[in-house]
Amino acid sequence: MKHKYFIDTNKGVTFIVILGMMAFYNQWQNPTAWVYLALHGTYGLLWVMKSSMFPDASWERKISVWFGLVSWISLVLYWIPGWLLMWKGVTAPPWLLGIAVSMNAFGIFFVFAGDMQKFTSLKLHPGELITDSLFKLSRNINYFGEFLIYAAFALLPMMWFAFLPLAVFILAYWIPNMVRKDKALAALPGFQAYKKNTRSFFPFLF
Repeated sequence: MKHKYFIDTNKGVTFIVILGMMAFYNQWQNPTAWVYLALHGTYGLLWVMKSSMFPDASWERKISVWFGLVSWISLVLYWIPGWLLMWKGVTAPPWLLGIAVSMNAFGIFFVFAGDMQKFTSLKLHPGELITDSLFKLSRNINYFGEFLIYAAFALLPMMWFAFLPLAVFILAYWIPNMVRKDKALAALPGFQAYKKNTRSFFPFLF
């Protein structure tokens, strides 16, 4: 089965899972719970739409069912901030809600616009290095966007360990994948100059 089927189903049911948490912990009157549902649940649904319209080639490869299940279960870690919020009945101050919404909006822009640029660029110029527009800001603009998205979710429970799932993915998956990507792209003409003039993760930093 394609890897994306496992990822997309997890992302797609997130809205239902968060809604179920709201019901279980009776958080219907908590504005922060509704904001969290709107941010995380909607992002999951948008991801499924994106996957069907301009999919990432890396998720199109076929994998074993066992590996797919491991991927699905691993993604459940991203539900922890929502569970913490519902369990504790956290009510975030308005200024924090504003920051989370803004971070999420910027994150979705970077992820979706980056994926669209990569999809169209590789379709029109397969095998060529992508060095302009968003990828001029960062070689891993998609991961930067995801960082903003999941950091926004982790802010709302107002507990430091809500960031642990994001930290696990960054250390165990994102960083190794960014290193592998640089090694793979090193074979393409112009990569060394591109690497010298771009950032690996944070635009304009490091």
